[in-house]
Amino acid sequence: MVKYIMKVIIKDEKKNIVRFNRILEWLIHTIGYALILICISVLFPKSFYINPAYYGLFGLIASILISILNQTIKPIIVLFTLPITGITLGIFYPFINVFILYIVSFILGNNFVIHGIFLPFLIAIIISVMNILMDELIIKPILERSKK
Repeated sequence: MVKYIMKVIIKDEKKNIVRFNRILEWLIHTIGYALILICISVLFPKSFYINPAYYGLFGLIASILISILNQTIKPIIVLFTLPITGITLGIFYPFINVFILYIVSFILGNNFVIHGIFLPFLIAIIISVMNILMDELIIKPILERSKK
């Protein structure tokens, strides 16, 4: 009886650790997205605009929306555009991220405005590179440390 109770407690702790790791991973990516969006908005104010009255707030809201859309809509879009992505040898994939940015721009209205196609494409590439670096340098070491 005691062994069974111990197994249940251990399994529950592992589930909590996994949930905590997912929340931590999401939080790290969201903060990274917000920093990238705010920096690009400061560097290119005519092409990419975040309401300057609340840089942090709208940057954070936009990054949360990007995270949510990446988890929900992006897999569907990737599935539908798989033939185009295959024909272009993967060059079309960043345009999916550009589409996600334009959806966020539509949702936030005048507080988050994107002009043109080059800068959103650059932002999508920077976000992709940031995701790779965050996974390799921050998230994987944290997850490995929590397994021990």
